[in-house]
Amino acid sequence: MISSSATIAASSIIESDVIIGPHVDIGPFCIISAGVKIGEGTTISSHVVINGNTTIGSDNQIGMGSSIGEISQDLKYAGEPAGLEIGNGNRIGHHATLHRGTAQGGGMTRIGDDNHFGRGVHIGHDCQVGNATFIGENSGLAGHVVLGNDTYIDTMCAVHQFCVIGTGARLLAGSCVVQDVPPYVLAGGNRASPQGINELASRFMQAEHTEREVVRYLYDLLYHKQAAVEKVRLEIGHLSVEYPLLCHFNEFFLRSARGIVR
Repeated sequence: MISSSATIAASSIIESDVIIGPHVDIGPFCIISAGVKIGEGTTISSHVVINGNTTIGSDNQIGMGSSIGEISQDLKYAGEPAGLEIGNGNRIGHHATLHRGTAQGGGMTRIGDDNHFGRGVHIGHDCQVGNATFIGENSGLAGHVVLGNDTYIDTMCAVHQFCVIGTGARLLAGSCVVQDVPPYVLAGGNRASPQGINELASRFMQAEHTEREVVRYLYDLLYHKQAAVEKVRLEIGHLSVEYPLLCHFNEFFLRSARGIVR
């Protein structure tokens, strides 16, 4: 079903069983495969390929030459049903590659709302990307990566599979991440190590002064006093009752399985 208000270039190929919402704009030489759903007001530049069980929300912009919803690069993938879900208001740069999920990862790659992905960004199978994130040019997430809300990944970064990047964390340009990065931590290098607190994270900046001081205290425990993670988790459990910002740390440590950057 194609809305009458959608604009589609004559050179683009739209297969049957595609849903295209109102005011969608599809540029020339695109291929949209069966099973794709595109929400209202989304703009797709030229030479974009969108495959498979892919759902795209409203008011997204997808850059020229991007590959959206291609099958997983995981060699275990055996053709089982899998999909990609993209939320609303995302900006996806030229030549980006976003892959569908696998059975091992729940069958679905998910992208939230209001994210900004630069040119050449790669999102691997089964990744779970939150809201209001930034991923710089030519950076990539391997399979099963979890990216929290308000995270910032600079250019030319690589994140190992199954890593968790916490809410408000930031990776410096050229970083290679092989372990989990706690919320609001600034990390960089190859391999990435903690470089301080990301005080530019919007949630950190909007927090009360006392909450920001508690985050600094936790960073001091983890990285200056080298406290055991279990001890820090217990401390977070006590403090999060009074300081809601620390709930992000609780969520992070529930997911974290690879150990944290040191």
